[in-house]
Parts: sequence; structure tokens; C-alpha cells
Amino acid sequence: MGMVHARMLGRLPEAEQILIADLDPARAQAVADEIGAKAVATVDDLFASGLDAIVVAAVTPAHDGLVRRAVGHRVPVFCEKPLAADLASSRALVADLAATDVPVQVGFQRRFDPGYLAIRDAVRAGELGWLHTLRACTSDAAPPHASYVPTSGGIFRDCSVHDFDAIRFVTGREVVEVYATGANRGDAFFTEASDVDTGMALLTLDDGTLAVCTATRYNGAGYDVRLEVCGSKNTLVAGLDDRAPLIAAPASSQPTGEPYPGFLERFALAYEAELRAFLRVAAGQAQAECTAHDSLAAMLIAEAATESRITGKPVAVSRT
Repeated sequence: MGMVHARMLGRLPEAEQILIADLDPARAQAVADEIGAKAVATVDDLFASGLDAIVVAAVTPAHDGLVRRAVGHRVPVFCEKPLAADLASSRALVADLAATDVPVQVGFQRRFDPGYLAIRDAVRAGELGWLHTLRACTSDAAPPHASYVPTSGGIFRDCSVHDFDAIRFVTGREVVEVYATGANRGDAFFTEASDVDTGMALLTLDDGTLAVCTATRYNGAGYDVRLEVCGSKNTLVAGLDDRAPLIAAPASSQPTGEPYPGFLERFALAYEAELRAFLRVAAGQAQAECTAHDSLAAMLIAEAATESRITGKPVAVSRT
């Protein structure tokens, strides 16, 4: 993701100069050469250079320390999710960030996808009436490498957390309870990591609206991310374009485009939009769209879903 964000920033005229630091200096230099940026040897050099803003896309255990360091230098920071490696650290960081006015934006890019934005605006305008059902899916075309799964945090923390955030975003409501389950039908390494390759979570929102979130690592038709929002007046769907891997049965019409190979292609516009938004935040022209509080709220839903899958019981979602 660091390479993705660096390349994106390299195409944005709002970013006048880009500095890159990485644990692998050769990789930092290669990306810098590619986009016309400057590689620096260490993170210390990065902070000593007089930054206007920083994008944190390191390995997850490094997020907490880098965000704290940026805030300590009063540098606006964009951080890929999650803010910290575990719930306790996330809670502590969010509490500490509440005491500062340094902007922090967290990378939940679906908030910047045109479809999700259109649904959010329609809900706010009352165009769907009162909501009764949401259906969200995050379906990977193929599983990640086996070595990644034990460090992923599990399917709800790794995949569905984006859906949990999107549901809060489009509805403006909080999730109060989760009832989740999961199954393994694929490779054994998911079971060995105490994870599942397919998960489902039923969310109850604070106004009684119900949402179903499904996730799988084995969607043979192709990468598929959608959100359906159903109300008393109308229904809208994000992600239902000509590249959605959906085939009617019996056959009537077929998708006209090739399925997206993965999240980078599906959300290319969103990734650019979130970085443009962050640059406005860093310049003092806007407020962060996805805050540290939002990140913690999505994480708490994921924690409840994980607990529910393990216990087989509904779990109330903590507020803090």
C-alpha cells in the first residue's frame, strides 16, 4: 500500500514534493526514481525534513508509533487501517488523539467511492425512506498467501471491517449487536490459523435496521464488493457495474466487462479521492472524513463479530 499511495501522490499536482522512507532503502529508492520523488535513509531523516503531512503505510505493528510521532511533530497524518495492531492499543491511541488538534485521517477508502457516496447522500436526503435492510459483501477472487492469514486478525477484522465502516458511513447509525458465524471449505491453513475462509455477520443498528455482511476468500466468479441499501421508498446498490461478477440464472444478460482482479482496481478512484481529501485536510481546508474514532468504531464491530463467531452467541458492540 505504501507503493500504491506513493504512486498516487506522484500523480497529484497538490503534492509538491514527496519523500519516501522504507525499511528496505533500495525499494524506497526504486519507487522514488519511478515517480520523481526523493528517498531518505530513515524515518528519522523523514521527520527531520520539515514535513507538511505524512502518509503511514507501514506494517500494522508500526502504525501506532508512527502516528504518535507524527502528532508529536504536529504533522497531519494519513494512516492505513488499522490505527494499531490490537484493540487495547487502538483505544489508548484514540484517547490520546482526542487531546490534540492535529488532523488524523484513517484509510477506509470506500467512503470515497462514488457509489457509496451516492447512497450516503440519498439516505441523508430521505430518498430511500426509512431503511430496513442492508446487504454488504466483500468477496476475494482468491485467498491470500498462507503466511498472511495468521497475521491478518481474521476475516472480520481484515475484510468485513470495511463493510462495517461503510454501513456506519452511509446510514449515520451505530451498530449495537452482532451475531456472526463462519465456515471453512477451502485450504487447511485457515483452520490452522483459527480463522475461517467464509464469514457472515448479522448487525443490528441502533434504530432497528438490520444489515448482513458476508465475506469469502474464494469467489470463483471474481472480485466482488457491493453494498445494497433497501428502504421503504427505494433501493440503491454500490458496486453494481458492468464489471460486477454476477451472472443471471437462467441466462438473460451477462456482465459486459472483465471482473475486477482485486481491490486496487475496484477502488482506484476512491484511493485517489481519499488522498486528495487528505491533502486538503493537511492544508487546513477541510476536516478529516474518516477519523480515529471512526476507525475504532469499525474495529469494535469486528471484535464483536469475531467473538460471536467463536462463542456462537450474539455480542453487544462496545462504545469505547
